[in-house]
Amino acid sequence: MDRREFLRTAGVTGVAGGIAGASAKAFVPAHNWDKYDFGSGPPIADRLNQGPFPQYPPEEVVPGSSVVMATTPSKEIVASFGRGLITYITADMGRAEIQSDNIPQAIEDLVRVPLGQKLYLRPTWREVQPRPGRLEFPDYWKLTFGLAAKHSKRVAFRIQMRAPDYEEEALPDFVLEKVPMVKLQGEWKGSPNAARHRKTYLEPRYDHPAFQAAFEELNGLLAAELNGNPLVEFMDTFMYGFWGEGHTWPFANNPFPDYATAERTWINMFEVQLKHWTKTPLVTNTQPDFSRVGNSEVVDRTVRSYNWLRTDTIFVENEQIEAIGNRPPWVAAIVEVGMSDGSPGSLRINEGIPYTDNEITHVMDVGANYWSLWNFHHIKADHILNYYRQYPQSIDEIGRRIGYRVRPSLVWEYEKDGSPGLVIGFTNDGIAGVPGVLRVTLASNDGKIAVGGSLDPGYPLPGKIRQAQFVLPRGTNWQGLRLKAEIEVKGMRYPVRWDCHQKLEDDGSLHLRTNLSPD
Repeated sequence: MDRREFLRTAGVTGVAGGIAGASAKAFVPAHNWDKYDFGSGPPIADRLNQGPFPQYPPEEVVPGSSVVMATTPSKEIVASFGRGLITYITADMGRAEIQSDNIPQAIEDLVRVPLGQKLYLRPTWREVQPRPGRLEFPDYWKLTFGLAAKHSKRVAFRIQMRAPDYEEEALPDFVLEKVPMVKLQGEWKGSPNAARHRKTYLEPRYDHPAFQAAFEELNGLLAAELNGNPLVEFMDTFMYGFWGEGHTWPFANNPFPDYATAERTWINMFEVQLKHWTKTPLVTNTQPDFSRVGNSEVVDRTVRSYNWLRTDTIFVENEQIEAIGNRPPWVAAIVEVGMSDGSPGSLRINEGIPYTDNEITHVMDVGANYWSLWNFHHIKADHILNYYRQYPQSIDEIGRRIGYRVRPSLVWEYEKDGSPGLVIGFTNDGIAGVPGVLRVTLASNDGKIAVGGSLDPGYPLPGKIRQAQFVLPRGTNWQGLRLKAEIEVKGMRYPVRWDCHQKLEDDGSLHLRTNLSPD
């Protein structure tokens, strides 16, 4: 029975095994995401006036305004925060997934793949903290971070508490020695050559005090080193079960005595992560709550705390597509889906379209901010490049469209009450909203003039223009002022390079000038 059929029949007959306890009050029922009230997004203290801007009486907010500058889209691929293609260094199987006899060289080759702007790691808890009180990162983790700094790439990661594709246990011994384990009921059928199909599955009592204490310590240790670290792009939240995705499919039970305990435990564990990860975005999987542990509430809290979402495939449950495709514009979406290695058997061409190109189209359909460059369970730089050499078009297209791509599309000048001013229409040529708040500053080279503020969270939206007003000091000549952008996420600010064809400064800012020919 495949996964989709198993979920359908389980939903009809009921899931056995002690997880059908009393409902907890926090449960969030399934709902449409479009126009759902998640609030207005991250709070901003310096909101720019975003119009409207009548230029004629009786309102005449910007009298006599006229367009003096316009920009056009860039075709460059720029590594801005909050978007990009992610080269996977390790994933479900850890270092064993890298297909090479020379692991350090293979990792360097992956880091150097020019298609990827970010890197990704997925170690187990045991690998990063084999004993209490301190972290001991594995060599491949340390090498990846060192190479990331060298090649100006950021790293995203997830720590696995359960790892079906590892031969060894994912939890460290000091946790296993204190925490009871509960056997899962059912069978995961498949090839006995794969680790996931040979194992007997036990899940920890996550609600046990010893587990909760160790979990708090792990987050505290990780955050002390990585929260707000300039090399870190985001961290996946620790979720229940396999790979941290939020489920133990295909097994019918979970380790909790009832649903209320499960949900309460995972709400608490999410709040622990929120407490420690105050600067780095947390990314929660939109996994439907097959295992009845409270995923819906954790996802809801993720959005309301201005963190991000992910899905770990694209041809998947419609519930996940609803969430990812209709999320609030200030929430980034990460889509993980494996790609072909370019070998004939992996292309799966149908009506002239390789399967990977079909996946890429649908990653763009949901307006993703990130997509994975990942050869499932056989990671190698040559595998990525072998596919790209044969089918570059879709990868080039997603590289140029992924996430947000903002530019000052139109610049109007005006004068009112003796003070000059500008109205700038910002547009977004990407496929996603700005995952946070776009801050814009107009400044002179000598620093004597600096005016600016923030657009509303998520704006400008894809394919639309959001206008903002900049009132300048009397006597200011707007030509030559520098227009600079930053994205603010969880109190951290990251520089944004305008995605326009027109010449930019080295820091990605734009010197304003008249560039329109007279009629």
